[in-house]
Amino acid sequence: MKSRFKQISEDWADDLRARFEQMKLRPDQVYTIHNNIRRLTNQFDQPGPEMRRISDFNVPQDGYPVPVRVYEPFNADEHSGPVLVYLHGGGFVTCSLESHDGLCRRLASGSGFRVVSVDYRLAPQYPYPAAPEDCECVLQWVLDGYGAEYGLDRHRVAIGGDSAGGNMAAYLGQTYRDRLFAQLLFYPLMQLVEIEPPKPGPQDWLQIGVMALKFVTEHYVVDADPHETRLSPLFEPDLKGLPSAFILTCGLDPLRDEGRAYARKLESAGTRVAYMHEKAMPHGFLNFARTFPKGRKIPLDAADFLRDHLPSK
Repeated sequence: MKSRFKQISEDWADDLRARFEQMKLRPDQVYTIHNNIRRLTNQFDQPGPEMRRISDFNVPQDGYPVPVRVYEPFNADEHSGPVLVYLHGGGFVTCSLESHDGLCRRLASGSGFRVVSVDYRLAPQYPYPAAPEDCECVLQWVLDGYGAEYGLDRHRVAIGGDSAGGNMAAYLGQTYRDRLFAQLLFYPLMQLVEIEPPKPGPQDWLQIGVMALKFVTEHYVVDADPHETRLSPLFEPDLKGLPSAFILTCGLDPLRDEGRAYARKLESAGTRVAYMHEKAMPHGFLNFARTFPKGRKIPLDAADFLRDHLPSK
């Protein structure tokens, strides 16, 4: 496992670090990052389970229809059932429906829920607030019942995401707390004010987290106030009545402390929280299930959590 993780670090992290250090974004840099992630996902991820049906289409929105993919597993209710709206990670600048295909398939098959994966707009071409606007548009579309023809039950909706997607999922969980029954937050980016871990350790020697967050601040946040809870949901003062939460953090991750802090804040506010910390795992490992077997197991644990917290019809 260590040798494969070293391959990932040498092949991807060093490339990202060099590009983030330059801090001069060119189109070819964006394409290189996209291509590296696509290549690494193909190499180190494992295909997810087969689905009964997969549907790709656009959710209407003024100015920019939002592409989505609906995964319908074989064990889903045939006509209508619960749904997880899933927001992929990638620092607001990369990843796609394809990079998170395996993860979404595992969540769908494990839970028996339909999963709606959102292909939101990415920075730097579309800085904040384009991404959360797209994600909220899709969630609102589901909650308003427009997904009925795809078997999406608007009364049984959960939200989820990893990293940057976890950031937006946390914010939407706060905003739509009365209409969601659960939230999945995998190694979430919970704030964009402080870009260094409060207690740096050996796992931070590459400074990839610092470089990435500087890049996000410059090209995604731009002139917005990072204290806004839509950018930093960790700072939301009112956490009463939020949906039950499954929160995953990793020891080899610069975001480890803020995910843990949010879990504690939710528990203090009375939210039911299932908190999982994988000490030896790196950020993003759920996309490398071939390399890290826990990348196959943990989505099934999260799927169990969804079923356990599903409200009756």
